[in-house]
Amino acid sequence: MDGSSYYLPAVAMAAVLAVKSPSLRRSWRDPLLRSVCWLLALTGLVFFFAAPPTIAEVNDLVGVTNVSAPLVYCLLSAFSAACLVLIVNWRGGPPELTRRTSRRWITGYGVVIVALVVLFALGDTPVERLRDFDTYYADEPFVREMIVLYLGALAVAGVAMNVMCGRWALQVHGRLRAGLLIIVAGYVCNIAYLTAKFTAVVTRWNGGNLDHLSTDVAPVLASAGAQISAVGFCLPLACQRAGDTWSTWCTYRRLGPLWRELAPVSPYAGRTARMSWWSPAELQVTQRESDIHDGLLSLHPYFDTGLRARVHAEALATGSDPAQARAEADAAMVAAAVRARTADPEGTHTEPTEPTEAPRDLVRMSQALHHSPVVEATRNETHF
Repeated sequence: MDGSSYYLPAVAMAAVLAVKSPSLRRSWRDPLLRSVCWLLALTGLVFFFAAPPTIAEVNDLVGVTNVSAPLVYCLLSAFSAACLVLIVNWRGGPPELTRRTSRRWITGYGVVIVALVVLFALGDTPVERLRDFDTYYADEPFVREMIVLYLGALAVAGVAMNVMCGRWALQVHGRLRAGLLIIVAGYVCNIAYLTAKFTAVVTRWNGGNLDHLSTDVAPVLASAGAQISAVGFCLPLACQRAGDTWSTWCTYRRLGPLWRELAPVSPYAGRTARMSWWSPAELQVTQRESDIHDGLLSLHPYFDTGLRARVHAEALATGSDPAQARAEADAAMVAAAVRARTADPEGTHTEPTEPTEAPRDLVRMSQALHHSPVVEATRNETHF
């Protein structure tokens, strides 16, 4: 693999992290979002610092031969911890148990990182190796232990991830199960990477030479495993976000008939500054709901509770369930109130003739204005 094979995934991770940054600033206390961002950041850093050109540059800048080796190993260990913490927070459960489990993984891999640095400092690596450090120094005291330690830490993470994701996948369905199975497939590649590395190192211990497994085969498997796992992590979260956005826009659209019905008599009708179409969907819905509430408030003196009671009884008689019948009755009453308010441009009514409960289910009422035969029949009968 050349430098571009490492830098392209690093840039991709950086781009995704940049997109996530606004959400992270708004919701820093969300442990799941923090875990996702840490994972994205560490994935990008691993690819960036594992690239041979970066390895050479870091060695030159620091002035310590092969100092990039423990740096990459530490980043891989931190990446493993980030994956485990993300799964723990993603699956959820009692908050205290989730925090305790996360702290244990972080502490365990923190100890591994410290041990990697100490072992490198105790070892001797005078010859710079950009691609075959593991096999070249497989027999070097302390460095040998450092290599085994980082491979062992990755193996523990790989087995734990496959066990946790596999068990969880048996309990869920849909996009979440698909994402978990993709993560498992990614970690199968990771285990294949570790197998290639261990095989090359053990062969060196026995006087043989299978270095190509470490220098040529293992990096390809590691890259594939990391990118497949990233897809598995992102797929359910991205689909959930897309689904939430679609649901919000559907709510905005379904509120349209009621919003347009109230437009002739509502304070927002003459507003010159409207919200931009590219504003967030949640903000658009909030604005539309606020406009509707303002319009209903201005109509309160014109609500006819007798009409509402009659339409409610008719809706029930035609087979509507209680919630739908209430929405249809509210819709007919609002439509009549708009007619009455339009006919009273001076606004002489200040109080309703009877105490009136404000409509509650805005979406149902909006849809009733657009689709209900009972509301339409009432319109035709009363000519409003």
